[in-house]
Amino acid sequence: MDLERIRTVGVVGAGQMGSGIAQVMAQAGYQVVLQDIGEAFLESGLNRIRESLDRLLAKGRVTADQAAEIMGRIRTTVDMNPLSKADLVIEAATENGKVKEEIFRKLDALAPPGAILATNTSSISITKIASATSRPDKVIGMHFMNPVPVMELVEIIRGLATSEETFRCVEGLARAVGKTPVEAQDYPGFIVNRILMPMINEAVYALYEGVGKPQDIDMAMKLGTNQPMGPLALADLIGLDTCLSILEVLHGGLGDSKYRPCPLLRKYVDAGYLGRKSGRGFYSYR
Repeated sequence: MDLERIRTVGVVGAGQMGSGIAQVMAQAGYQVVLQDIGEAFLESGLNRIRESLDRLLAKGRVTADQAAEIMGRIRTTVDMNPLSKADLVIEAATENGKVKEEIFRKLDALAPPGAILATNTSSISITKIASATSRPDKVIGMHFMNPVPVMELVEIIRGLATSEETFRCVEGLARAVGKTPVEAQDYPGFIVNRILMPMINEAVYALYEGVGKPQDIDMAMKLGTNQPMGPLALADLIGLDTCLSILEVLHGGLGDSKYRPCPLLRKYVDAGYLGRKSGRGFYSYR
């Protein structure tokens, strides 16, 4: 698949990541098919995109006409069949390997033979996901950062069988939508989360052991290491359930105790304290 042949991009999952991916694809001029399992999820995703475009409009980065054109390029569906018209599909569903593999089995049956199937997974093996399809050479990782419209980086991850043609096409697509791609190898957590999640986990351990309060831990890291956001606030933004899932993949895949999720993180997730998206995490957002 050549980059020039990509006209329509499918996005599976209208959550925080999926809606952001749909927005940047539409802003770059691609037609987008945004799919999720329920109309409420799709409407929530569209509202998130509208709010993001409203912020760009207020800053003078887009005009009202441009914002309307961007929204006009996005169509939604609860049915996966319209994804059969996509030249490339990006899966942005929950960070669960079995769920992703099932989605890829369905996409493999639906999408045209030449279509590329990408996953936005933040930690799960691309090779394993690709094994659920009959086209492992056309399966690749395309890991956007959160929030997608703002963050510049995209990690590009080859599976064991990913072709050079697929890699170059996806690398070019990342640049075409205004992102900077870096290549990461197919090991648990790739680059960013391999380094980031142990730091977040250690911050949770510091809270768990009473080393500091959330505000003090975050302020110390912001002022002491010049980070724009403290690790606990960042965990709330990512989603504590997502952080836990990534740490479990790291711990299981690498077998090193340094990736063992903090018990306090598990307790918060069990309580439904998932961060910004639930209104409560290490901080309250209600």
